[in-house]
Amino acid sequence: MELLQFEKEYRVHVYETRPDGKLNLYSLFNYMQDIASDHAIKLGFGRDDLMRDNRFWVLSRIYAVINKWPLWKDSIIIKTWPNGTDKLFALRNYEVKYRDGSHIASGTSSWLILDRTTKKIQRPDSILSKYNPDLRTENSPVRYASKIDPAAENGRVSPLFRIKVSDLDVNLHTNNVMYLKWVSDSYDLGFIMNNDPQSAEINYLAESMFDEEIIIKTSVENDSFYNHSIFRINDNKELCRIRIEWKKGLKK
Repeated sequence: MELLQFEKEYRVHVYETRPDGKLNLYSLFNYMQDIASDHAIKLGFGRDDLMRDNRFWVLSRIYAVINKWPLWKDSIIIKTWPNGTDKLFALRNYEVKYRDGSHIASGTSSWLILDRTTKKIQRPDSILSKYNPDLRTENSPVRYASKIDPAAENGRVSPLFRIKVSDLDVNLHTNNVMYLKWVSDSYDLGFIMNNDPQSAEINYLAESMFDEEIIIKTSVENDSFYNHSIFRINDNKELCRIRIEWKKGLKK
């Protein structure tokens, strides 16, 4: 069914780039979530559709492998499609290419459906078949995000900061892309200028809200994999885990 795949073009704006002119990692993840939202609406199970049944979407895990980083003013095409379910997860895939078809990145995401009143997880297979009975499982270009280990206990701890108004989404919770932005901002400028993310994987564990105090703990494996755990100070709750694989960047 043609509707099961959806493409959208994105132009890289200057405010979506790193200081070296390459697309920000968190901007790429913003694109992936934007197109997922648009496509869910077209398929009949967008945010408003689920809200009418007292349910809502929650992004639980997301993963991307990046082969090449687009630059400011580049136009890219993102294709996405739902890929069935795995137990409690609704699965979605992504492919990112230039207009000429050359490959940029591949990604996957795993979503939960929660009841608004009880906050209990709802099985997605019966719910999604109600909205669109044509969903079917297909092969994925890359693996799905798995459970990430936390940063090591002896990891480096960032300075404390507070969640700002600009970090919030329409539900008055922290926008999930902001966790990745916070982590990106924890790196030194020199490191960012000389290294590119090769892959990024995120586990969302709990919600956070305005004015809560946050720290980030970071540890490194094999000089390439950086593990980040984001904690809320008042109850030491781990909110999110992010694992980024870095490689030496190529000159533009």
